[in-house]
Amino acid sequence: MYIHVVQSGDTLWRISQRYGVAMDQVIAANQITNPNQLVIGQSLVIPESARYHIIQPGESLWSIAQGYGVTIESIINENQIEDPNLIYIGQRLKIPSDFHILKAGETLWAISIKYGVPIQEIVRVNRIADPSQIYPGQRLIIPEKTKPLIEVNAYITRLNESGQQIVREIGDYLTYISPFSYQVKADGSVRNLNDTELLNVAKVENVAPLMVLTNFIEGEFSSDLAHEIFINPSVKEKLLNNIVQIMQEKGYIGLNIDFEYIYPQDRENYNAFLRQVVNRLHPLGYSVSTAVAPKYSAEQQGLLYEAHDYAAHGEIVDFVVIMTYEWGWSGGPPMAVAPINEVRQVIEYALTEIPSNKIVMGMPLYGYDWTLPYVEGGPWARTLSPQTAVERAAQYGVSIQFDEKAQSPFYHYYDEQGKEHVVWFEDARSVQAKYDLVKALNLRGVSYWVLGNPFPQNWLVLADNFRIQKF
Repeated sequence: MYIHVVQSGDTLWRISQRYGVAMDQVIAANQITNPNQLVIGQSLVIPESARYHIIQPGESLWSIAQGYGVTIESIINENQIEDPNLIYIGQRLKIPSDFHILKAGETLWAISIKYGVPIQEIVRVNRIADPSQIYPGQRLIIPEKTKPLIEVNAYITRLNESGQQIVREIGDYLTYISPFSYQVKADGSVRNLNDTELLNVAKVENVAPLMVLTNFIEGEFSSDLAHEIFINPSVKEKLLNNIVQIMQEKGYIGLNIDFEYIYPQDRENYNAFLRQVVNRLHPLGYSVSTAVAPKYSAEQQGLLYEAHDYAAHGEIVDFVVIMTYEWGWSGGPPMAVAPINEVRQVIEYALTEIPSNKIVMGMPLYGYDWTLPYVEGGPWARTLSPQTAVERAAQYGVSIQFDEKAQSPFYHYYDEQGKEHVVWFEDARSVQAKYDLVKALNLRGVSYWVLGNPFPQNWLVLADNFRIQKF
């Protein structure tokens, strides 16, 4: 897979010709609704067309290899053919397409670094008996890199047919689906969710459901509600019984606790609550995870941060979702939603408190459109999908720019009333930067907020970088 940034004079035909793929493939991969309206600065995912050949009567491996300009040995290795004499009419062969022509002075070590694959793999697939005997002009098969295995979670608020269809479409890319949310009440009961049909779809798609428990009430997170739960033993016991009952009845495999805006003085009460939850659910085979605010240090001040004890969560629960987004938020000044420099700083601090195999990095699937000038307390920015962001740039005839520090796309435009806007969103380049960070820091996985904003490129980039854990 390649990421192409549209330049002046680019057309879909020229782009498809450059990369040797069908124009329809580029359109489908990026869900382009108007092929005549590319935007300068727009990033396009270019799918790699794996070449396959169906064996016809009278064909041999020699004739097939000659037809594609590859070696017989490369076809044998690519398809793990044990006996070349036993190929058959109608057999589907993958034709290897990634080669390197050895230049004078090049070494296998240099080639392995260039393509990011082990020397041993290059030696194996090319059946090199003596690595010291390679020569200029030699054609080497470059094997595919082994992709890291990660866990992928996604929160979803749409539980109706539209949400169910989303899970059908992208279920292959998900480990977990997390319907948002089961809201705890002060008496230990839980506000129910109409999630049965969504969970049925998730089961068919082999996506494991996580029950999300929040202190969310009347449109906001409640510090008082969390406090009442923490300090009342009988309420906690009733809550745990209700959680177990819901999980057993609906088939959830784990609990994700998203308690936010907890009073700082309840920090240890929250930690004790988490230990009690784990002690109750682990013996029953359920996982327990938490969602925490993005912090730069243990001493970070603020109601959103202080009671989220990274070290304690890293010790107590199975994994921690760090909500590394909302630097740019609808009520705040315009900026990237998840600037990579800020995300990195948070994750690097988290690694001092939480094992890397317990860290799940949050990623946004949306952007914002601010009306300028920004005024604190003024109209909030409107949420928009990455797909809509590109379409809006095309509508107003503006180019998309890219902030190298934040690794995020943005643009300005003027609406029909003459008001200036700025849009920050995500694209293939920005999510690639985040996936590079996940790989570099060897994290457990990623978690998306929130499904329902079309972003087809993300799933292709995700699959190009990782294998997805399934249970």
